[in-house]
Parts: sequence; C-alpha cells; structure tokens
Amino acid sequence: MVTRILWADDEIDQLKPHIIFLENKGFEVTPVTNGNDAVTLIQERPFDIIFLDEQMPGMDGLATLNRIKTIQSSLPVVMITKSEEESIMEEAIGAKISDYLIKPVNPNQIVLTIKRILERHRIRNEKFAQSYLRNFNKISERIHEEASWEEWIKIYKQLTRWDIDLESGEESLRQVLADQYEEANKMFGQFITQNYKSWLNESTPQRPALSIDIVNEYVLPHIKNGQKTLFFVIDCMRYDQWLLFQELLNEDFSIDTDFYYSILPTATPYSRNAIFSGLFPLEIEDVYPDLWHQGEDESSLNQYEKELLTKQLQRKGIDKKIKYEKVLNADEGQNVADQIHNYLQVPLSTFVYNFVDTLVHSRSDSDVLKEIAPDVPAFRSLTKTWFQHSTLYEIFKALAEEEVVIVVTSDHGAVRALRDTKVRGDRDTSTSLRYKYGRNLSADEDTTFIIEDPAEYKLPTPGHSNNYLIAKEDYYFVYPTNYHRYQSRYKDTFLHGGASMEEMILPIATLRPKGML
Repeated sequence: MVTRILWADDEIDQLKPHIIFLENKGFEVTPVTNGNDAVTLIQERPFDIIFLDEQMPGMDGLATLNRIKTIQSSLPVVMITKSEEESIMEEAIGAKISDYLIKPVNPNQIVLTIKRILERHRIRNEKFAQSYLRNFNKISERIHEEASWEEWIKIYKQLTRWDIDLESGEESLRQVLADQYEEANKMFGQFITQNYKSWLNESTPQRPALSIDIVNEYVLPHIKNGQKTLFFVIDCMRYDQWLLFQELLNEDFSIDTDFYYSILPTATPYSRNAIFSGLFPLEIEDVYPDLWHQGEDESSLNQYEKELLTKQLQRKGIDKKIKYEKVLNADEGQNVADQIHNYLQVPLSTFVYNFVDTLVHSRSDSDVLKEIAPDVPAFRSLTKTWFQHSTLYEIFKALAEEEVVIVVTSDHGAVRALRDTKVRGDRDTSTSLRYKYGRNLSADEDTTFIIEDPAEYKLPTPGHSNNYLIAKEDYYFVYPTNYHRYQSRYKDTFLHGGASMEEMILPIATLRPKGML
C-alpha cells in the first residue's frame, strides 16, 4: 500500500528535490503552499501523514494543526520549523503533533520520520493483536465459568479495552472479538436471569452496587466530609465512551473509576429515578405515589428527580440545600457553564446531561448519522467529538481550578441491536423495543428475561399489566404483525432497557482536581 503524504510549506518549490526523492522511494506526495489548501484536501481525500511548515503566511502551522486535529484527530502531523523556541514547540506538542523537525531537513531524515511514526502504528496494532490472541482462550474460559458479578465487571472491562485497542486492526481479528463479545453477552444474560432477583433481597450479603446505592455510597460520603460535591449523570453513557472522556480529563484530574449495575429495565424512568430516590421503582410508587405516575409517556416519570433526591437526602439525615439542573440542549448547557461557580455555594449540585441519549435516538432516526457512525467505534468517536466541544467539558475545565469533588456516572448504557425476537401481547403493551410490560406477554425464553411476578423484582404493574419482558444480548422486540417492516426499521440502532453488559455495567468515577492533591 502506498503511503500518502501531504506536505504544506509556503516554499514548497524549494523542496522539489525532496519530493522527487520521496516519490522514487515509492511515496505519494501532495504538495500545497498554505494551510487553507491543506485543510481542504484533508476533508476531500485520505492521507497517512502530514508535514506542516510552522511559519506560513495567512493561517500558520499551529492554526492549521488545530484545524487538522478537529477534522481528524488521529492523523499524524510532523511540524517543521526554523525556530527552536521552546514555547512554540510546547504549543505544537500540546496540540498533539507526532514529531517535529528543525530546518533545514534532508530527505533521509524525512523517510526515517515517516517510518518511525507509521511503523509505530503498525507495531502497536500488531502488539495488541498478538496480546489479544494470546489471551483469547483465557477470556473464553472465564466467560463460560461460573463467574461472579465482580468477575463479569473484569470481563467487560477487558473486552472493552480490546475493542478500543483493536478498532484500527485487521477486520478478521475484529470479527473474532465481536464473536467473543456476543458469546460473553449470551452468558451474561444467563447470569443475570439466574442472579438478579437475589440482589434485590435486603438480606443478600454479597451483591454489586446497584442504581439505588449510588448517592449513598459515592456522593454522600463527600458531603458528610464537608467537601463541595458536584454530581453529574450523563444519560446513556457506556463505559467505552467514558474511557475516551477520561483521556481528555486526565490532565486536570485524578480519577478513580468504580463500577455498578443498573437495575432492570435499564431505561431512564426506572434506573435514573432509582439513583435519585435510593429506592426501587415499586418502592417509589408505594412511598411517594405523587412522584410516580407510570403511563405510556415515560418521559413524565422523570419530572421529579430533584424532589426524589431531596427526600433521599432527608432520609439519610441530610437536610441541606441542593441545586439540580437537567441539561437538554446546548443553550441550557451554556447557561450552566456561565454560572458554574454559583453552584459551588451549596454542598451538592446535581446535573443531568441528556446529549448522549439524544445522540442515540437521533442516530436511530437519521440515515446521515448512521453513515457518519455506522458501527460502535465510529459512534464512540462521535461521542468523543461531542464531549471535546461541549459545555460539559468546559464546565470540567473550570472546575479543575476549584476545591471540589466531582462524581460522574450514567443511569444506563446502550447496546447496538442487531437481532430481532418476536413478542406477543395485546394492544395495551408498552412500546419500548428492549423491554415491555403488559398483560400475558410472551417471547422466546432464550432471548428474553421473562418476569412473571413484577413485585418480586421491585417493579410496579401499571394498568392491567402483570408481567415484564427484558431483551437479552443484542435482541430487540418485534411483533409478528408487520414483522418485516419493523425488523428492518429498528435493526442496527442503539437501544437500552435490556440486559447486556453495555447497558448494565456502568462506570462511576470520582474526580479530584490535581491542584487539590
């Protein structure tokens, strides 16, 4: 495969001998004389590496570098400069250049730089591939053993890390990983079916942290210690997405990441209300009936999150003023960012950010977004791009200068639904695709966690409902009527509500500004 080089230099004509030398070595070189042309070409065609003159008229090298990284953050860029000033190099390195060279450069120097950067990428991929293949059998054995909930967290963490490390690797190897991921979720579904109900029993001595435990175990200790605490719930954030967000936050924060299991269904009305109330859905309905009105419009179930949080704090003996904000769009996010220091006047401020969940639903309805993010790695990258340019990241940067503790988590994740399973129910059955409640529902037991007695699972029974269905693995429910129409409509969408590792095993991170340490 030919290595494609883009070389931007306002004195490119003087570099003609270098370009000829590179072309004779088998490289394909595209020369341009300014940063604007370089940015335009990167948007139009693929390149393997960029050589960029630091001093160009108009848009200089550093400005061009920033534009390039916005368009394609992983593209290797080598800065070429006449200056040896430390400040310039620090600024370039801070913008994630792959290397820099001091003029004058010679052709062999260029070749060695190309090989070092591009071969490093190849060697890195080969190293990850070899390591994954060496561990393949060990992972498979752990998947099929009688794994505990702690072990399933470890399995999920390891598979997620491989998924990120191998995302630019060979397609055949990625398929092996995808098959192993699928097998893991199959066994995880069986594990949840067998063990989940026991976790809901107060006498269970060993169970994972669940949605109901988050505030009590991860938020209240900081408040009791007199620390200003900010609690962020990023709706529908998966662990792999958090890892990319964390990469951006590591510079400013010391980060400890733990894990918990979302309650079922892994859907906002259930899981997020459980977080804020510290109660299971059936308990919320019994204790605070005015704050729980379950109906077809599920969004109405999350109107009282602040009230539920306040009542949980009061039950725990904490009667202090709190602030709560739900951010649904960019304008609301900017308002919070502009006033973030005002939220430090109370012991606890809580924020719900809905963008990732909105992106999930938008992708389902948009052919354009499906093209932009056709698979998990691309969707993961899209959420990272959002975070880099979001008011949420702006808020974190501002808080890095304060003496605060930040707790970040999600209410549930999402799974890429690729397989359908038929469900039978009456006209009053709920419409969700990964879980359903209704009267006498039935579905394939291999693909579905069937809950015959909702009360045993701390779930309410709205209307005439008497059972719940929870989809396992990557299945989504389709009725036999108009089967093919809905099968094709909902296939390859990111959904939540079911029992998969991606939806249930969630990160909960504690961030402390490094200036506090």
